[in-house]
Amino acid sequence: MQDGAPVNAAERFLALVRQQVYARTQGADSPYSLETECRPPIDGLLEAAAELAHALGKLGAPLQILARVLGQCLDDDAAELDTNIRSRIEGLTRSIERRALLPIAGWKAMLEELIEGRSPTADGVDRYVDWFSVERIDGRDFDVGMHRHWIDPTLPFAKTVAEPAHGLLITSATLRDGESDMGWLAAERRSGAIHLPSPPVRAAMASPFDYPNQTRVLVVSDVRKDDLNQVAAAYRELFLAAGGGGLGLFTAISRLKAVHKRIAEPLDEAGLPLYAQHIDALDTATLVDIFRAEEESCLLGTDAVRDGVDVPGRSLRLIVFDRVPWPRPDILHKHRRNAFGGKAYDDMIARLRLKQAFGRLVRRAGDHGVFVLLDPMMPSRLHGAFPPGVTIRKVGLAEAVAETRVFLGLGLQPE
Repeated sequence: MQDGAPVNAAERFLALVRQQVYARTQGADSPYSLETECRPPIDGLLEAAAELAHALGKLGAPLQILARVLGQCLDDDAAELDTNIRSRIEGLTRSIERRALLPIAGWKAMLEELIEGRSPTADGVDRYVDWFSVERIDGRDFDVGMHRHWIDPTLPFAKTVAEPAHGLLITSATLRDGESDMGWLAAERRSGAIHLPSPPVRAAMASPFDYPNQTRVLVVSDVRKDDLNQVAAAYRELFLAAGGGGLGLFTAISRLKAVHKRIAEPLDEAGLPLYAQHIDALDTATLVDIFRAEEESCLLGTDAVRDGVDVPGRSLRLIVFDRVPWPRPDILHKHRRNAFGGKAYDDMIARLRLKQAFGRLVRRAGDHGVFVLLDPMMPSRLHGAFPPGVTIRKVGLAEAVAETRVFLGLGLQPE
């Protein structure tokens, strides 16, 4: 496609998708992925969509016949098929349905709505959002696509999973983003319980941990978050003060890589191994296993590390977040933001991400940890992300380093 010589209907359509993304996106020469709305389409796009829809129909028709014939075989030859053959036919039928017919149906639905326009729903509220994207790595295109997501993904969850169930238990330490009734309403909306005919039974259990005495939360006020030299220096000094056991969380891969480049050598000289998601050629689970096993090591990561780490004991005693984890304002988020409360929706996501990250620190009764946010612009309305009784202190970097060293070394707060 980059050479301008697509060879089939799919490539011709995606080549025009790529052309539209580049034509409609500001900063198209940046190293990051790009996206744009599907409408208005550029010249030739709708014709290419119609050609692709027709080609997918021709592909799907014989597959439907094959699936139907296989199903008929199970009926007609029921008395003669042994268990092994029956299982293989059933597996093949399911595979055709899942791997071919369902994706073809989804693509055809998207293309037909792109060509004809989306029919209005009964309540006038859009259920889906569609967009075009060009995914890039280090400024090079590696994927072009048309995407569709539910604006409210709990609608299909409620219909296909929750409604047929005799009962449903939804539990999480970060189900709510606050202690008030608004926190419960947000939890019901996020879980899909709001779409069920009967109201859910609510239950909240107190944490067994003494967070005010086992943790410290520090917001560093004198590090410019847009100056990566200052950010890297803060990570370096905090990791050294903790003597390892530090988890560095980032809101962007580019910031993670920039900080890693600046601190890897000084940490290595101090005897603190540094591992990093998106840099070390290991999967996230393996990196976490190594981090868990080596008490003096440090780990840098993004969302997957923030949400999936379970490291009890001294192996994780310090978390440093590069800035408030606001949601990225992409097309999908903008549509969901409009549907779910605007600025309050952004606040809820940021609180839940901070809450999820903070929850990594204390996994058992003897754990102690320090949570540091390198963002002086953190608003007070996000303080509800932390457990009741935990004091959020705004301090300079030097004070944060000193307090980290003393608290993690002696379990006491400096005078």
